[in-house]
Amino acid sequence: MDLGRRQILAGAMAGGILALPACSSIPGFSLTDAIRRLLSLSSQSAFAQLLQPGGFYDSNVARIALPDRFGGSTGSGILSAVLRSSAFRTRLQKELNRAAEKGAERAAPLVADAVRNVSIADAASIVRGGPQAATSFLRGHMGSTLMDAMLPGVGDALRFASDDVVSHAIRAVSGFDIGALASDINQKADNAIWASIGAEEAAIRADPQKTNDPLLIGVFGLGG
Repeated sequence: MDLGRRQILAGAMAGGILALPACSSIPGFSLTDAIRRLLSLSSQSAFAQLLQPGGFYDSNVARIALPDRFGGSTGSGILSAVLRSSAFRTRLQKELNRAAEKGAERAAPLVADAVRNVSIADAASIVRGGPQAATSFLRGHMGSTLMDAMLPGVGDALRFASDDVVSHAIRAVSGFDIGALASDINQKADNAIWASIGAEEAAIRADPQKTNDPLLIGVFGLGG
């Protein structure tokens, strides 16, 4: 962003001319630009965390829970007993969260591309919306795109999970297979990704100054 545009933004903030209910843009930038910037920073920050080793498991927002089918096998066999042990369940949950990471690797570029190209018809309502309004808009636009793209990666990761921990767990549950498990983790990974992006958006809206981005400060600082 050049100095001239920074000065325009500074003047707008100082003069209080960015009255969102009546004004849909600021000189040189539109509210659509602000929404794209907001979504770009939010998604980049979310994926930067999720794609770290242990990114899903270590996150209070994104951690993937064990499927309900693994909630406590009541069988009497050795495998059922193993599945109930705390140590095994922790190992299993970490493997499932690693599988979610593989899915997220496929999701990240799709989100970035959508942010660049999505048509935003009513940016003002998104700016004035709730703390995760932009994330909700983008998720609605993308529909099942992420789940469709992630499923192969999630499935492959589960099939090659270390120490065969996943296959041991599946064998302990009657009527459950790798395909059903992959679908469960894929759905949860999709929810986790959007929850993480939404949390980042909410944080930016709450304190846009932390971004050091004049456009976001100008729009969401005064808008808030």
